[in-house]
Amino acid sequence: MTEGRGAKPPDIALVVAMGQNRAIGRDGNLPWRLRSDMKFFRKVTMGKPVIMGRRTFESLPRVLDGRLNIVLTRDPDFSAPGVVAVASLEAAIKEAQAWAAREGADEIAVIGGEGVFSSVMPQADRIYLTEVHAAPDADTWFPELEASAWREVSRDAYGPGPQDDYDFSIVILERL
Repeated sequence: MTEGRGAKPPDIALVVAMGQNRAIGRDGNLPWRLRSDMKFFRKVTMGKPVIMGRRTFESLPRVLDGRLNIVLTRDPDFSAPGVVAVASLEAAIKEAQAWAAREGADEIAVIGGEGVFSSVMPQADRIYLTEVHAAPDADTWFPELEASAWREVSRDAYGPGPQDDYDFSIVILERL
């Protein structure tokens, strides 16, 4: 896919697992273990540029393979192998759009954390939301969703698999 005049830019999608209390993190990690959701996360982000904050990047075990890793940071000295570091959301989206046009990706995945989700929310077209059926202690939260701005297009409920702490539902929301 080449991006010419009039070509539609890639959609911006948030990819998030959130507890019933909007919890998304605790002490730099997820507040649960959901192996089944990690498989869904990989499937929905593979082959796409992913935008994340520095703390989210540092919480990962490694660079996400098969995806352009764009890290939003205020630290001008930050660098990591396999990562594009940027200082603004505008720069992150520009990098993601350019890569998506070259590689044929139709979506940019924003994967956190709290500040990045809040900043990009007004531009988001879609949300891949894993609703974790628990309200764990947390120190990081997903922003409130304006219900009138989103339409639920699918919902699938799952019981906990062998390496899952809780039941969960995968919900896809699209901006109205």
